[in-house]
Amino acid sequence: MSATPGATASFHSPPRHAQRLLRALSTLIAAPATLAAAGPQVVEASRISAGDTAWMISATALVLLMTIPGLACFYAGMVRKKNVLATMTQSFAVCALVSLLWVAIGYSLAFMPGTPWLGSLERLMMEGLVYLKEAGKVSVHHGATTIPESVFAMFQLTFAVITPALIAGAFAERMKFSAMLCFMALWSLLVYAPVAHWVWEPGGWLASMGALDFAGGTVVHINAGAAGLMAAWMLGRREGYGQESFAPHNLALTLIGASLLWVGWFGFNAGSALAADGRAGLALLVTHVGAACAALSWMLAEWLVRGRPSMLGLCSGAVAGLVAITPASGFVDVKGAMAIGAAAGIACYWGATGLKRLLGADDSLDVWGVHGVGGLVGALLTGLLARRSIGGADGDLATQAIAAFAVLGYSLAASAVILKLVDWVVGLRVPAEHELDGLDLAQHGERLE
Repeated sequence: MSATPGATASFHSPPRHAQRLLRALSTLIAAPATLAAAGPQVVEASRISAGDTAWMISATALVLLMTIPGLACFYAGMVRKKNVLATMTQSFAVCALVSLLWVAIGYSLAFMPGTPWLGSLERLMMEGLVYLKEAGKVSVHHGATTIPESVFAMFQLTFAVITPALIAGAFAERMKFSAMLCFMALWSLLVYAPVAHWVWEPGGWLASMGALDFAGGTVVHINAGAAGLMAAWMLGRREGYGQESFAPHNLALTLIGASLLWVGWFGFNAGSALAADGRAGLALLVTHVGAACAALSWMLAEWLVRGRPSMLGLCSGAVAGLVAITPASGFVDVKGAMAIGAAAGIACYWGATGLKRLLGADDSLDVWGVHGVGGLVGALLTGLLARRSIGGADGDLATQAIAAFAVLGYSLAASAVILKLVDWVVGLRVPAEHELDGLDLAQHGERLE
């Protein structure tokens, strides 16, 4: 899912990252017709690989499992009892809402050839996606030619679902449900779809530059982390934040959620090989190793700082490692995965503690600290540790930094505009009395007994 790397620089040529930047800039001013790669095509059904298709259907189910019930349980265990149902409802509703938006227009904007900035409307309402049993014909996406396009589109749908669902952890316990739905709908089309096109469609401007993001460190985690940080800033702190205990309701539920995320992440990363092959197998292995290293490094950091390890720290560390290994999972070996995991556990522990205090944001469930910081660690270390012999691409730190901070800046700015618009139309935050009563009862008329 990454662009082809550039040629090796000669003694008299500019540095490799400068060459890539120049190529990307030339791409931006080229005619859109010259940018578009060969789009989806209809092929003989016999060209489809049964093995690849079976694996990708399984991977798709694993990634969907990450949102419902994985993320829903992970987040619900960390909020107070009066907000558990509302938190789980957000994940479930985002899954349904974004799924429909994806098949209607999001997939086309993200994965059809178009301009460096955005795809075309070639697959509006999935028009042109073909399966003809009697004729023995099926459409395939140009990035995954051994599986039906329907499977590729559904696999990418699960990524489009979990990314905005992650954001909800930053504003947990205080946003109106109606505002959440409006924000998620606009964000998925105006932020997620364009960024996915920039990085994963061959004609996207970051792909043309040679940015590496195997499974979503930039597209998913930096993107969602930045949006979550902006949402936390714009909604302000929860009532009583810093003055009363906000102890998690049920950390056993969080452990179950973290475990589902860990297992589902195998589909997330190994599935991004888009084939049942050796690269998928290596991605599976390094994903597990990265998560294990980060869980232990977070635990060690917390143990040294606070005098004792916690279960929540282990869970958070594992997720941090999964986040950080995501962009690198198709490019690094086991030693690289260990380095990325160890770094992510320590960096994200700081992100959820010291950096959080410096930023002054009530990021309720540490979306920025884990996903934003972890995504940055993973994206940058991919530039240092990627091996051409594994992924067919050389890493470049400068290129990775340009991609990571371009997405960070765009997501912060666009999220601020969307949040402001939603606040103007329906209002972002529940009344103080509803917040004190809890969103379960105030927003949904339900509660845990």
